[in-house]
Amino acid sequence: QVQLVESGGGLVQAGGSLRLSCAASGSTRSISSMGWYRQAPGAQRELVAGFTWNGATNYADFAKGRFTISRDSAKNTMYLQMNELKPEDTATYYCKIVPWGQSAYWGQGTQVTVSS
Repeated sequence: QVQLVESGGGLVQAGGSLRLSCAASGSTRSISSMGWYRQAPGAQRELVAGFTWNGATNYADFAKGRFTISRDSAKNTMYLQMNELKPEDTATYYCKIVPWGQSAYWGQGTQVTVSS
């Protein structure tokens, strides 16, 4: 079992920054992938950025150059630094972890609202 708790969302003006955190607890030793997703109202959930099993990162096109994913293994925490935020970045942001041989675990989500 893995428990994920996101934090760091909020209201920010366009051009501003936020750093999201995803704290993991439970069986987090063997992870095949992990990442950040987002879902805007009426839209499908989409990948923002993620780590593959070997630590490589991948970003959605809209995130490249503005968002940075990172992790602190000692703290079992994953981060998403978001800069130059735009109103279209408004969404609920979720972290996801997929342990080897198991189904994905999702956090409860944190709301990000970017005002113009």
